[in-house]
Amino acid sequence: MKDQETHQRLLEAAARLFARRGFKDVTVREICRAARANVAAVNYHFHDKLGLYTAVVRMAIDEIRGTSDSARQAGEGASAEEKLRIYVRVFLQRIAANSRDAWIHQLISREMADPTPAFDLIIKHGIRPRLEYLGGLVAELLGCPPNNPRVMQSVAGLQSQLLFCMNPAVARVYPTFNLTPSAIDELARHISAFSLGGIRALRRHRAAVPSAPVKRRRRAS
Repeated sequence: MKDQETHQRLLEAAARLFARRGFKDVTVREICRAARANVAAVNYHFHDKLGLYTAVVRMAIDEIRGTSDSARQAGEGASAEEKLRIYVRVFLQRIAANSRDAWIHQLISREMADPTPAFDLIIKHGIRPRLEYLGGLVAELLGCPPNNPRVMQSVAGLQSQLLFCMNPAVARVYPTFNLTPSAIDELARHISAFSLGGIRALRRHRAAVPSAPVKRRRRAS
């Protein structure tokens, strides 16, 4: 039992410190002091500092996947449009419910700016599955293959709106911004309508643009 408690305290202390200052600027001694643990405990439970950091990253990945899995399960059997609306609502609900887990967004942001050996884990198990799910929905709505550039551009626009809501600066600029249940519903409707409207416009634009005529080569006389 004590080993499990120490293990958990180390994880929680490391998550806070790594998110705040990054992998390079945090020492094992600082983590152990914050976790009320012996320095040797890191080696015992995680082998070394990178092992501890990787365990923290896996905690963040579990939260990321939890949001994606919840949205996917809630949207089973629905149309692509409704799946997108559900994804947006679930994402915003998780942001509001997990405000205590702001360290996850900080940690991912630091990895984007200064990648560590754990960055590939985040991409493979956290970010790629989420973007591929959204890409599949957008591709279906646009009526084009998932590798079409417009799919990536549309997914980037949608995801950027959601990540904007996680930025602590938003509440400073817009003091009335608050993710209450009613505000979440209203914001989810707006983001969904804004994104779906753009996707429909892209599809109509493509349909309205005539195909370029195929030029036939003249046969040599």
